[in-house]
Amino acid sequence: MANTNTTTTTMARSFLQVAATEEVASPLRVVQIEGLVILKIIKHCKEFSPALVTGQLLGLDVGSVLELTNCFPFPIREEDEENEAEGANYQLDMMKCLREVNVDNNTVGWYQSTLLGSFQTVELIETFMNYQENIRRCVCIIYDPSRSNQGVLALKALKLSDSFMELYRSNNFTGEKLREKNLSWVDIFEEIPIKVSNSALISAFMTELEADTPVTQCDYDRLQLSSNPFLERNMEFLIECMDDLSMEQQKFQFYYRSLSRQQSQQQAWLQKRRAENAARKAAGEEPLPEEDPANPIFKPVPEPSRLDSFLITNQMANYCNQINGELVNQKP
Repeated sequence: MANTNTTTTTMARSFLQVAATEEVASPLRVVQIEGLVILKIIKHCKEFSPALVTGQLLGLDVGSVLELTNCFPFPIREEDEENEAEGANYQLDMMKCLREVNVDNNTVGWYQSTLLGSFQTVELIETFMNYQENIRRCVCIIYDPSRSNQGVLALKALKLSDSFMELYRSNNFTGEKLREKNLSWVDIFEEIPIKVSNSALISAFMTELEADTPVTQCDYDRLQLSSNPFLERNMEFLIECMDDLSMEQQKFQFYYRSLSRQQSQQQAWLQKRRAENAARKAAGEEPLPEEDPANPIFKPVPEPSRLDSFLITNQMANYCNQINGELVNQKP
């Protein structure tokens, strides 16, 4: 009987250890996408370009790998409450149909198209937070058709960093809080490496499609496209971001001027109150408090959020990287 109790206790302890180990999830290292999923994303984004489109990603979350095995597009509708309800019903109907034909129907994120990498917005963060409420680990696949036309597969997988999500939930993007969390503009998004996966049959088929004749220089020449329009648009967007960043800086300059003015008013009021208390003390009266919450000069000046400036800075860095990459490719 004692041995039975000991065995039961050991099994219970082992079960608890396994459960505790499963709760500590391993960090996401790789996003593994099937080739067919990439082709579906590219087809959907290119068909509606330059309009921006989105779609649902389906797959499995296995350890440190997020497997994307299927996707389907969202219909393009105007934004109102009725259409939002229709969009939600459409997603549920699609996932129900996929489940009926024994296809992976677990939502693991979404994909969206972008124009020259202009995706780092507050709307993207809000979408991430909405997905995060129901999905422990989700990613967003960003595809840029305009950049892909230059011969680069502009496909990346993004997720929000844990430190940024914690700060976003508190909705406190003051300078003091950012310094406390040691968070900068580069810590908002994390790019996850992408690994393309194909079945053995598809790999064998692609091998059969490979040309037997070697590629000539003439074939390479036909692929050379003019990159001047691409650089011009990037420069235009970069200038717009610089203007937006300048406006954000003006907000902070106004805040610091207001804060300095308020501190000067508080010091002047405090000196006046201390002089008045000295006179009251000499007259044998009770001194007045040195702070008056009802006085407007003691009302704290709200500090503007630094989230917008962080996103603009991040977007500017993205434009600069694209321009530098294109210039490097142009070197002989």
